[in-house]
Amino acid sequence: MSEQAYHWATGRRKTAVARVRLLPGGSGRITVNGKPVAEYFGGRGILQTTLAEPLRLTGTTERFDVTVRVVGGGTSGQAGAIRHGIARALLKFDEELRPSLKRAKLLTRDARVKERKKVGLKRARKAPQYTKR
Repeated sequence: MSEQAYHWATGRRKTAVARVRLLPGGSGRITVNGKPVAEYFGGRGILQTTLAEPLRLTGTTERFDVTVRVVGGGTSGQAGAIRHGIARALLKFDEELRPSLKRAKLLTRDARVKERKKVGLKRARKAPQYTKR
């Protein structure tokens, strides 16, 4: 474990990119783009629990204040990017947390992105309706 002013990492999900800072000695406050997490994500409690999952899993909820800058994507993608960034920043804080984070699949970048629309189709895979006569 190293003693720095903060530990930082980048998390990604779909087209969202989150730059996460973990400030040691905090009270568990999470700030996203200058707003409290409850205000930023509104009433969507599932997104708030999603992004705090790495902290809850490792028992470090009350040890850090989390500051996040997130751009791109929608709310769900942004929450996933923040979760990925927090997990990666926790590794920089303490490498011994790797097994528990790895077991929960929080360190793996979710590579699923929207597939592009193909020529002659209505969407990525939906074809126009076939009529025999």
